[in-house]
Amino acid sequence: MIKKNLLSGIIGCAVSFLLCLRGFAQEKRESLSLDSIHNLGEVIVVANRYKEVIPSQKLSGVELERLSSFSVADAIRYFSGVQIKDYGGIGGLKTVDIRSMGTNHMGVFYDGIQLGNAQNGQIDLGKFSLDNIEEISLYNGQKSEIFQPAKDFGSAGTIYLRTRRPSFKGGKNINLISYFRTGSFGLVNPSVLWEQKLSGNISSTFNAEYVYATGKYKFRYRKVFPDGTVAWDTTATRKNGDIQSLRLEGGLNGSMEGGRWNLKAYYYDSEKGIPGAIVNNVWTHSQRQWDRNFFTQGSFRQQFGSRYDLLVNAKYAGDRMRYLNPDTTLLYIDNTFLQQEIYLSAAGKYRILPVWDVSLSTDYQWNTLDASLPDFVYPKRNTLLTALATAFEWKRIKVQASLLGTFVFEEVTLGRQAAPDDRQEYTPAVFLSYHPFTKTPVSLRAFYKRIFRMPTFNDLYYTDIGNISLRPEYTNQYNIGFQYEKPVENSLFQYVQLKADAYYNEVEDKIIAVPKGNGQYRWMMMNIGYVEIRGIDISAETSLHLPCAVQLRTNLNYTYQRAQDFSNPSDNDPEAGSYGGQIAYIPWHSGSAVANLEWESWNLNYSFIYVGERYHNSSNIRANYERPWYTHDLTLAKTIRLKHMNLKLSAEVNNLFDQQYDVVLNYPMPGRNYKLILKVEI
Repeated sequence: MIKKNLLSGIIGCAVSFLLCLRGFAQEKRESLSLDSIHNLGEVIVVANRYKEVIPSQKLSGVELERLSSFSVADAIRYFSGVQIKDYGGIGGLKTVDIRSMGTNHMGVFYDGIQLGNAQNGQIDLGKFSLDNIEEISLYNGQKSEIFQPAKDFGSAGTIYLRTRRPSFKGGKNINLISYFRTGSFGLVNPSVLWEQKLSGNISSTFNAEYVYATGKYKFRYRKVFPDGTVAWDTTATRKNGDIQSLRLEGGLNGSMEGGRWNLKAYYYDSEKGIPGAIVNNVWTHSQRQWDRNFFTQGSFRQQFGSRYDLLVNAKYAGDRMRYLNPDTTLLYIDNTFLQQEIYLSAAGKYRILPVWDVSLSTDYQWNTLDASLPDFVYPKRNTLLTALATAFEWKRIKVQASLLGTFVFEEVTLGRQAAPDDRQEYTPAVFLSYHPFTKTPVSLRAFYKRIFRMPTFNDLYYTDIGNISLRPEYTNQYNIGFQYEKPVENSLFQYVQLKADAYYNEVEDKIIAVPKGNGQYRWMMMNIGYVEIRGIDISAETSLHLPCAVQLRTNLNYTYQRAQDFSNPSDNDPEAGSYGGQIAYIPWHSGSAVANLEWESWNLNYSFIYVGERYHNSSNIRANYERPWYTHDLTLAKTIRLKHMNLKLSAEVNNLFDQQYDVVLNYPMPGRNYKLILKVEI
């Protein structure tokens, strides 16, 4: 009864506040729809004056298409401060970690609404194709704008995936884009995107993609003991990495005077093998995984008068996963998990003064998990988030601040365990930007943010592993940086952008798995971790106009990180202890480089990724050392423009110099591989 009253009271207050703001904002004026603005001699654009205080890293449009990237995970590798865990092959699990705070601290948003996974907190970015993605954005801390759902304030870092919004040119009513990819690993990958103009303000989209691959590739595997003795050095074929998947997406987009809306439905169905780790001289595995993901979501945004804006989001998601390990010599496992999620959000922004805005957003989320595990407790989680934020701009100073309140109510319906205590947390964030010069395009920025992440259902309830006494993980983030950005006319350099950030992060009460008893298959979750992260991100982007109408674009990124594990002060033996050691899989140095040459209908793209030396355990001893790795990718594309059709043929060579490497220990990655892509656009 107390929970219900508290929920009702908070939701009632939030709704009342939004209605009051709307009442204050009944000034009548004609609002301009961004979709209806045309190129005129003089145009007045009505838009939010508060641009991002901390700019994001972005890849969009043709820039995304040029990269040798098969999925969203492949493209994100080119951002600074990011580490991708890749377990190998086309179907291997791919997760992202930003600034060493852990995968579960990263929020992934699809068309403005977060992708959820209450079971283990990890989003497999390998499931998301680039065929219908218009832009990928990465933010440290959070997106630095105040008019957004409360969930957007709730992560240590965020990735936004924005799908194409239809645009019809030259009187067209239909856009049709199809791809066909083939190449190494037995890849067969057709897809089609159909956009239809239904009326002057409404359009529809439909996207379908099928992926089949055997996942087989040759690799060289070499193991050397700490004394330098070669244990083995052999060439083998990676097996059980096959995948077969189908992805379907459909949506409606609409605009109106002063606003717009969209509806989307997403379905993903796959069966894949899990190639497994190569340990104890075992080279083949038989584990299988079936995934079936569905969600439908909608968003509505409307401007009322000159002072008030309203944003409403809603979503339902259902995810089914089956994992099978038929190998009885290890441990026979056949588990099925079913997650469900309901999400509702309302956000309002009110302009108090021309230089001062305030917003209030309230989100409600319901999660449940069913599993075919013995003694499972079937948890349900109700989460209420309320964020109060403000933005102020005066001359060359921009300030944004927010306070997020998170209220979590959890219950279990069966089993012997009791639910964890209810939680109430308040976490602040402050963002600042300053332009010190009126004529020089230099900006200084800084932010502080404290946030936390709840233990996942697996952390709390997985049979014989979960621990209901777990506390949330907390992070404190500090960042200072600068940016120089300038377009140059009538010069060799048409565009120059330089960015640099220094940061310090703390992760408190880190949740880790530790052995339970003497059995290697028995583990439990505990809060014992404390990590300090110091780092620098540097990036440079240029665009050059060369002779003979050749355009050269370059993008360089570099990251230095010192991420130290201070979990156990007693474990300070310099020969074997982990106290103060670099945490697992975090390199001290990493970076990427992209160079693109464009001449008439030809395009040549070169990309390079480097990951420096690291350890696969916080105990930084020789036995845990991992060598640096790097890859070179090359893409050559030719566009043929016909009367009513554009054809584009691309040839890719990935890992050009056939380097043998592991991103995750004992999960060898593919060597040199090839891909042919045909794109037809009508």
